[in-house]
Amino acid sequence: MTSRTLRRLAVSLAFVAACSSGGGVTRVDRTTPTGYVNPVLDQDFPDPAILRAPDGVYYAYATQTNAGAGLINIQGAKSSDLVSWTPLGEMLPARPSWAQSHWNFWAPHVLYAAEQSRYVMYYSAQSDTSNMCIGIATSAAPNGPFVDTGSPLVCGSDFSHIDPMAYDDPVSGKKYLYWGSNSKPIDVQELAADRVHFAAASSPAAALLPDNARPYEGLIEGPWVIRRDGYYYMFYSGNDCCSRTNPHYAVMVARSTSPTGPFQKLADATGASSSVILQGNTSWLAPGHNAIVTDQAGTDWIVYHAIDPSKMLIPGTQNVRRPLLIDKLVWSNGWPAVEADAPSRTDKPKPVVAP
Repeated sequence: MTSRTLRRLAVSLAFVAACSSGGGVTRVDRTTPTGYVNPVLDQDFPDPAILRAPDGVYYAYATQTNAGAGLINIQGAKSSDLVSWTPLGEMLPARPSWAQSHWNFWAPHVLYAAEQSRYVMYYSAQSDTSNMCIGIATSAAPNGPFVDTGSPLVCGSDFSHIDPMAYDDPVSGKKYLYWGSNSKPIDVQELAADRVHFAAASSPAAALLPDNARPYEGLIEGPWVIRRDGYYYMFYSGNDCCSRTNPHYAVMVARSTSPTGPFQKLADATGASSSVILQGNTSWLAPGHNAIVTDQAGTDWIVYHAIDPSKMLIPGTQNVRRPLLIDKLVWSNGWPAVEADAPSRTDKPKPVVAP
């Protein structure tokens, strides 16, 4: 058997051996004797965001899906080790009053607002007037249910108002929201202290610009920002996540000394031909829309979706199937990288988590 066949056999055995909990929820074990193998969650789970809750449990949130039984608006899953995941089903059971006519709920980002003792979700949705909007929902628990606040934070007439990411700046204490797509800039704007409004007198500013001259960068989206060694790093993706015939998607990176930018792309800073740090290979197509999480040893991990070319579509649909993958980030000369610039295909050491 080929290594790919062996991997699939291992996945099947792991799935059968996975322990089932009440309510039909199944924990899928992706561990191996030496570590883990991708995908860590072998189901449609696009545009993932990761949160480590105060109790040390990791929660992942993802775009809508029609895989399995019925429609899920916003998906959730949890894990103690970033490798074995238990799907949690629906995180946003009630569609907001302003988005009843369309089923388009994408790219959630959740953070724990300690000062409010609650979890805040920012997500993309299509309004009843067909605008694309960023909504906000809150919950007392990381596993929901999240309840919409009643009105969207911001809307636009095109697809540039999607893919939100909220960020608390550890230096200034200010709160920011990043968003963007549709061949427009990735914007940033300061949030008010309540996290559900923009700060008074604030306005959106372009933090990162698309670039038709560089691979994948004609359309940029899915920002994720972290701070390291005096720089703010923005990971972003482009430019076609979901084509059924030729998906063309990758993760790039840029950095700035300010959370509001401007962010300088890796290619501009180093002279490289592109700013790509993660792109497809023969096993995994169109990796992207990532989150970054740091394990207990201080190692950074990139969490993202990708497409298995042997299982391109969700069964019974024409929708691309995008499982959840993780890989280790390595840092050199002030920039992150992924081994081979592509999703891993063999056993890798697991993240280090608290016992």
